[in-house]
Parts: sequence; structure tokens; C-alpha cells
Amino acid sequence: MHFSLFDHQMMAKAIKLAEKGRFTTHPNPNVGCVITQQQTIVGEGYHIRAGGPHAEVHALRMAGDKARGATAYVTLEPCSHYGRTPPCAEGLIKAGVARVICAMQDPNPQVGGKGIAMLREAGIEVLVGLLEPEAERINRPFLKKMRTGLPWVQLKMAASLDGKTALSNGKSQWITSPQARADVQLYRAQSGAILSTSKTVIDDSASLNVRVTELSADHQQAYPQGEVRQPLRVILDRQRHLTADMRLFSADGEVLVITDNVTPQTRTTKDGIDLPELLANLASQHNINHIWVEAGATLAASFIEQGLVDELIVYLAPKIMGTDGRGLVNLLGLTDMDQAIELNVEQLTQVGPDIKLVATFKQSK
Repeated sequence: MHFSLFDHQMMAKAIKLAEKGRFTTHPNPNVGCVITQQQTIVGEGYHIRAGGPHAEVHALRMAGDKARGATAYVTLEPCSHYGRTPPCAEGLIKAGVARVICAMQDPNPQVGGKGIAMLREAGIEVLVGLLEPEAERINRPFLKKMRTGLPWVQLKMAASLDGKTALSNGKSQWITSPQARADVQLYRAQSGAILSTSKTVIDDSASLNVRVTELSADHQQAYPQGEVRQPLRVILDRQRHLTADMRLFSADGEVLVITDNVTPQTRTTKDGIDLPELLANLASQHNINHIWVEAGATLAASFIEQGLVDELIVYLAPKIMGTDGRGLVNLLGLTDMDQAIELNVEQLTQVGPDIKLVATFKQSK
């Protein structure tokens, strides 16, 4: 299938537009659309927030009558079903577009090729696959949930250069720089849920919400009309140590506390809460497709050992905290180097004075 340079440029622009919705569209995908007439852009738009008009609607409104006979570039297959908004495939047909280029097919069972079929049945030329890897990347959480029923999990940790997360007396504020902490706010803002433990909440007096004031001016402007979408905060508290007067409960956003008895859908085992079952329930019961985990060494080890982490984000501060400090991950019983957990380093950057490492886990041999 041949795509022109202009086609590539327009789809790249549509992907950039889609990324503008990354703080506000959860649990919906990020989608962008560009409409062109004779290699001139006549309409563009992106999905701004869940429940609002889709990208194609914004682009068609801008294009008006110029959409007739035009080409529409869309980062995800146009929807074909009635939800909170009408089908976008139907809108493109009514507008009279001549050609639709999709970066990828939608894995949502309610769509899954039906939008493409609807367009083709109406006589519209449809091409699929332009910049598909890039389109996949901006919607990894949505796509994983649609394909597996499980959310995309990012595990965040912070440590000194010698791998310590706290001094021996428990003091840890602050290991990393203000710039690194602002970077964490960006990740929180894109997630559907932030998962942590009561120990972390108590030790750090944490609220675990999105603090927009810590974001750059450009990122603050990404929130339409300043409306901040706060992720669900999921706190594991088997021993019921949380109290109502904590900052966690006074900060904006919903809190879900997981104890032995409060959530019958999630079992506890002798080793703690059943994490795979918890993740599945958050996806199915709370419509969560992206979880940001801020955990101590024990919970981090559980997520890693059970293969539940899709992406690891580690901030390393240029500090040395000593051999009696607390370690990064409580992994025990390794007796051979073959048992060491290997990583694929996807990104290595400097954030303020700190080093940020983004990695995935290598598959076992």
C-alpha cells in the first residue's frame, strides 16, 4: 500500500493533535483528525474529553462544506456505534468525504472494522496502516485493555545513585529534584488510577493527586477551561491504618481503599491482596485502562515478580545515602546471575539534576 509524503505529514499532524487530549480523554482513546482538500488543510480536531465530541466531529465542523470530496486522516478507525456521541463514520459519510486514511483499526469489539466497512459500503475509499506504530504508542493503555481486559501498568520508583529510597530512619523527602517531581505529575495526569499503599501515604503524608500548579504553563493549558481530571486513587490498606483526617481524603479526586473485606471482588491471599485480580477488577468495574503505581520496595517487588509491569520509570538522584539506607526493591532469594531480572532501556534522559530511566522487562528465556 503506497502513501505519499503528504499523507505521512498529515497523519503525523493528526497524531500530534491526538496527543493534546492525553490528560482529559481517559478512558477513551486519544484521537486526532485532519481533513484536506487539494493538499490544503480545511479542518482539524482532536478528542478533548470523554463524553465530548470525537476528533472527526471537530474537524468536520471546521471544514464545513469543504469536507465534500476531501480526504480525512484519522489516527484510529472512526466509530460505528451510538454511545454518548453519534457514530463518526456516519458523520464522515454525510459530509461527503471521498477518502479516509486510518492509522489503525480499532480493537474495541463495538467497532473492530465495522466503521471501515460502513465507510466502504458508502463508496468511500479507506486505507489503513499509515504510521500505525506511532498511533499504537499514543494509545497503549486503551489498546491493552481492549485486547486483554487488563490495564497498562507503569511502576514509578525513585532512588539515590546507590539505590536507596530512604535513610535508615525512614526519611526520604526529598530524594529527587523539583523537576523530577513535576515530571511525575505529568505521568499522574495521564493515568486513570494512581495505586499505592497506606504505608506510602502515611510515611510521605501523600495526597497522590494531580497538582496542576507543578506543571509547566504549556501543560497547564492542555486542560480545556482549566478542568482537571483527577485519577482514581487506589490505596492498599489491609490493616486499616488510614484515617479520615489525612491529606489523601481532603485533596480533590475519588479515593478507593482496598482492605481485606471492603471489596469482595478482590481476594486476599496469605501474601497480600491478589494483584492480578485487583487489576482486572479496576479495568472491568471502574473502567480503568492506565494505572500509575507509586510503591515502596515490597509492593514494587510484588508487581515485578508477578509480571504485572508494562513500563518501569526510575528517577536516580545524584546522591549517595549509605549502605544502611532502604533499598529500591525487596527481591529475595536470588542465588545466580541467571535469576537477575533484565531490562530493556527504552529511554535515558536527564530531568533537572536527576537521571530518568524508562525501561521494559525482557521476556524470560
